[in-house]
Amino acid sequence: MADVHDSNTRSRNMAAIRGSDTKPELLIRRGLHARGFRYKLHDRKLPGRPDLVLPKFRAVIFVNGCFWHGHGCPQFRWPATRQEFWLAKITGNMERDARNIDTLLSSGWRVATVWECALKGRDMLSPVLVLDTLGQWICSGDRRLSLHGRHKDTGRQV
Repeated sequence: MADVHDSNTRSRNMAAIRGSDTKPELLIRRGLHARGFRYKLHDRKLPGRPDLVLPKFRAVIFVNGCFWHGHGCPQFRWPATRQEFWLAKITGNMERDARNIDTLLSSGWRVATVWECALKGRDMLSPVLVLDTLGQWICSGDRRLSLHGRHKDTGRQV
């Protein structure tokens, strides 16, 4: 499918996409705060600058956009233009994410990833379910959690 914008408009749109304080991130932050959890934001001392850091629980939470982090869900499509650039960019992001998570886990941190598709789109989960699941995970001893939407190909929710 051809792009509906000219290259200058598309460039401006892509440059305007936020890296922090996104709507999904704010939803998670407000919901966890309302449930009594306290956290730090974007700690530069930790690999990957996690979106939320809960030192008391030795847990970090990443809120990842499906496009930028190459999530294999209906929200993600490889761009039709500049394919080499996007392949290098997105696979680089995925490799960096994996390295950062491995480093965090080996340093004793617990890591949760909330994918954008869990909070947006036709396959989204209810925000209450996402926040309840995160709250339970934070208090548990589980090392990893990945939350994504209900995908028809897998039928899995959480």
